[in-house]
Formats: sequence, C-alpha cells, structure tokens
Amino acid sequence: MNLWETLLELIIAAIAVASLLSNVLVLLCFASSAEIRAQVPGVFVLNLSFCNILAATVTMPSTMLGVARGGKPFGDLYCWILSFADTFLTTNTMLSMAALSIDRWVAVVFPLTYSSKMRYTRAFAMLGYAWLHSLAFALTPVLLSWADYSPTYASCTIVRPDHSHTAHIPFTVFTALLHGASFALSLTVLCLAYLKVLQVARFHCKRIDVVTVQTLLLLVDIHPSVKERCLLEQKKRRQRATKKICVFIGSFVLCFSPYVITRLTELVPSVRINRHWGTVSKCLVYSKAAMDPFVYSLLRQQYRKALIGMTNRILGRNAYSSSGHSSSSDTENECNLQHVG
Repeated sequence: MNLWETLLELIIAAIAVASLLSNVLVLLCFASSAEIRAQVPGVFVLNLSFCNILAATVTMPSTMLGVARGGKPFGDLYCWILSFADTFLTTNTMLSMAALSIDRWVAVVFPLTYSSKMRYTRAFAMLGYAWLHSLAFALTPVLLSWADYSPTYASCTIVRPDHSHTAHIPFTVFTALLHGASFALSLTVLCLAYLKVLQVARFHCKRIDVVTVQTLLLLVDIHPSVKERCLLEQKKRRQRATKKICVFIGSFVLCFSPYVITRLTELVPSVRINRHWGTVSKCLVYSKAAMDPFVYSLLRQQYRKALIGMTNRILGRNAYSSSGHSSSSDTENECNLQHVG
C-alpha cells in the first residue's frame, strides 16, 4: 500500500465519520423539535439525511475497503447490493435537493399561498417520485448485469460491459439517461428555482431600500452614522442571500460534476480513466453528504435552537436562554432570509 492509497483511505474515513455525525444531528433535531417537524421542508431534509447516513455506513466503507485491498471487497451478491445502493442513494440525494429548491421557490414567489401550495401530501408525492425514479435507475443495471466492482472508482458501481459489443449501445444510452435524469435535471431545477428566488429577493430588497432611504431623508435630525448603518445592513442582507444561493448551487456542481463528467467520458471506448482520479471524483460525491447538513439545516435558526435545547437537556440546564442568546439583529436577518436559506 503506497502513500496515496493510505491518504485516500483516511479521506474517505473522515468523510464517512463527518457525514454520519452531522446527519445524525439533523435527525435528532427533527425528532426533538416540534417546530421543525411542523415545516414541510423538514420532510425533504429528513429524506436527504437518511440517504446520507446510508451512504456513510454502506457505500463509503466499501469504497475504503476497495482502496485498501486493491480489488473487490466482497462477493458478487454483496457487490450487486452495493451497486444498487450507490446508484439509488446518489440519485435520491440529487432529487431531494431539487425538491428543496422547489419548496423555497414556492415560499419566496408565493409567500401568501405557500401553506396551501406546499402541503405534506404534495411533499410526500414529490418524495415518492424521487424514490421510484431512483429505484428504476438503480435496479436496471443490476438486472442487466451491469453492476460489478470498478477498479477505477474502487467501488461496486455501474460498469461498462466488455463481453459484447452489442451491449455497449444500450449501456451508453442508459448511462446518458441516468445522468441526464438525475444530475442534469436536478441542476436545471436548482438553477431555475434559486435564480428566481434571488431575483424576487433582490426586488423586495430594492423596495425596502427605497422606503428606508425615503424614511431616513425625512428624519433630518438623525445622525449620519445611523443612516449609513441602516443602508449597510440592507446591503449585507442582499449579499447574504446571494452567498447562500451560490453555496446551494456551487456545492452541488463542485461535488457531482467531476464524477458525472468522468462517467460520461469513459463511455468513449478509447478513453481510459486514471484510477486515482476516478477515486477522487467518487470522494467528491461522498463529501456532499458531509456538507448537506450544514448547507441545508444545522446552520439555520430552528436547528440551532434545537441543538441548544438538546445540549441543555443533556447537561441538565434550563433552556430559558436557548433563543435569547441570539441578538436582535441576527433574528431580524434570519427572518428576512429564512425562505432563501
């Protein structure tokens, strides 16, 4: 075992531990907070965390064993199961992120009718489609014997058939459909939804800025520094909304696009993917499972309150200050950006 393989094992192990702990925290927050359970986005976050926990406990350890042993870590049956889990969990997480972006688009664009448009029945219908979609694409390669161990990715996944040239065309079509209906579809939904959210948020901020400036002009006796602070706060809110949306879309592209592009590139018969790069692209996909709890939940006010409450109960403290420690400005900012973040 060389230094590179040892480093990859440590990276995968660190990602698995971080993913498991952070996503378990999300589940604990969901179980302990009635406020979180009452919100429709909590259903999507719960499904996302469930998939991430399975990835951290099933697919990541198998890839780490594949790197350590330099070959198939288990027999054919287990490899088929791992290949199914790999495709299913990756596709499901992508569609869950797309569902979250749709929910936030509805919340920002239709704030007055959000509660009627995004009911639990519709949320479960969206998750039902995500599960059926993922199951269909995960079962197909197993049934067609396209599931095996890939040295390129050090994991059990979809593998191009080598025994027959006639199988290359169906495999190529399936691979293109898989990534088109998962990565490309989800990325398109994310971009359209969040860019619309940003457009509406900026429009409302401009309206607030106009009212703020007109009010400040009427208050001729107010100190100039106070006026500057008010205008600066409005600018910070716009920047925060932009940064959040960049994180949503940027983390998705950064973690998934190298792997998807690599899988599409290897469809060309003359192309051979370097196994080190293949494993690194797989690690980038795994890293998204560690990012998701912080991108979508743990940094939000409701989840912070739930974490503080759980900590206080464990330590036997009074939870009277669980919401009082946040300053008024933080609370105000969170209220203005809660639908974006």
